[in-house]
Amino acid sequence: MKLSRERVAHIAESLAQRLTQQKVVSLAGSHQALVQTLHHAITEELSVEDKLNAEVRTLMKKYESEIEKGQVDYQKMFVMVKKQLAKDRGVIL
Repeated sequence: MKLSRERVAHIAESLAQRLTQQKVVSLAGSHQALVQTLHHAITEELSVEDKLNAEVRTLMKKYESEIEKGQVDYQKMFVMVKKQLAKDRGVIL
């Protein structure tokens, strides 16, 4: 995940405060429940890209020999494969 757990917690808390202060949401439960829900949603969303990256790395193993020989640029290939997988799955990066 690109953000630390502490940073995600801070974002969730700030977002919850803004949403309630601006009356975008009205709480039926506790403020902390909203923060926890937002934290979970943010974490889940960020993990989608992590999972996609792991899958791309697995797929890239097929091309190890070409990469080692210099026939394929790892970074360019990684980006291409990642974009294609994201497109195929409807993931917005």
